Amino acid sequence: MAVLVYLEAEDSKLKKSAAELASFASALANGEKVYALTVNAANATECGAFGVDEVHVLETTEQLLSAAQTAQLIAEASKEVGAKTVVIGSSADAKYFGALVAAQLEAAYIPNVVGLPETQDGTQLFKRSVFTNKGFAFTKATTDTVVVGLAKNAFGSTPNEKPIQVVTKAATLADTTVTSEGAEKASGKATIADADIVVSAGRGLKGPENWGMVEELADVLGAATACSKPVSDMGWRPHGEHVGQTGKPVATNLYIAIGISGAIQHLAGINASKVKVVINNDPEAPFFKAADYGIVGDAFEVVPKLIEKLKDFKAQNA
Repeated sequence: MAVLVYLEAEDSKLKKSAAELASFASALANGEKVYALTVNAANATECGAFGVDEVHVLETTEQLLSAAQTAQLIAEASKEVGAKTVVIGSSADAKYFGALVAAQLEAAYIPNVVGLPETQDGTQLFKRSVFTNKGFAFTKATTDTVVVGLAKNAFGSTPNEKPIQVVTKAATLADTTVTSEGAEKASGKATIADADIVVSAGRGLKGPENWGMVEELADVLGAATACSKPVSDMGWRPHGEHVGQTGKPVATNLYIAIGISGAIQHLAGINASKVKVVINNDPEAPFFKAADYGIVGDAFEVVPKLIEKLKDFKAQNA
């Protein structure tokens, strides 16, 4: 049966997650038709490079849609194209509207999926990350329709160029009791949600005045900056940069922790990252047990040298 994948867009462009979601949907379809749905994306045709046959671009003057409105659009598109599998991402928004989509389609909602399903006794068996990525669960889809939430950075993107058909139409939005008075967004910097690399720091930096080297390292790497909970609680950094179980979870290709001891709540929020590097002058810091690479040393000595070496490397390979 056909597969529908919802691709989130921001500032009229598909998010970086689109390539991974389209690749997953294409593999899941196994030769059947893959439809994509997006809202106000000017570059919607780019998903054709990852296996999408037809993309439906909904246009609206509304810049921010409520979860209920998004769910309604996805459910209607699923019924229109006859898709029995709907693929969504694992952003904060997707985790909110995913259950609403499933309710409207009378479907199962299976979030945090980390790979393609296996077929067992005629039903699909999905592997999911659970307990803040400390374990896995296997969930059977016994409903006719299933909404699959793909965990970030779990599948990767696979080029699969196809001639893509574009269907553009106005979005018909359901009434909502949610109103938006405005939104402020950081510009010119990588965001935690989309970054492949995150450079994070904690109380080991001793004060907000020392954050310049963290930002410089992030700039050299094209990374987003983040921090531990105590740092945001003390007002050294914005709360939007707080990562961890009680902040923003991250699943990046590279996570660099500077002067962070590694409280269990912080580790729970970042352990889905593929490579973790810690810089700390305390060899007994808990973070070293979770890290792939560790440097025992003073951050004020290590980080400037790391920046210098990276700049030299980039200059030689420019």
